[in-house]
Amino acid sequence: MAEAKFEQAQKAHAHELYDASLVLAYTAMFHGARALLFADGIIEKSHVCLVEYLRSEYSRKGVISEGLVNSLDRMRIDRHEAVYGLEVSVRSAQATYGLKESEQFIQAAKLLLIAKDFADPAPELHIPVHDFQLPLW
Repeated sequence: MAEAKFEQAQKAHAHELYDASLVLAYTAMFHGARALLFADGIIEKSHVCLVEYLRSEYSRKGVISEGLVNSLDRMRIDRHEAVYGLEVSVRSAQATYGLKESEQFIQAAKLLLIAKDFADPAPELHIPVHDFQLPLW
């Protein structure tokens, strides 16, 4: 699911649909985060609770950088404004930043799932890992 949403975000960006690109980039991050919670045996749909769980159980324990969790939270807020805001229009630079943050978050989630010894670490997270390193481990 995360990979599909990320690919859709890239396509939307290529067509200069920046609001859609940002919303889809966040949605990809959201599904990557939900995969981590699911691996922990937790099913959560609240956007805020998901961020706070990652902050408490991953970031504060040094498992994932605080920057990645903050990025997810910032994207959550930006997505909310893009969808529900009255005068907000997403610009190209903001959508580009969202794509970059989304890709980093999804790769980090994939690495964490692999580290948890999942034989197939969430089939929805099939973004190549390459030589990616998690920041601030």
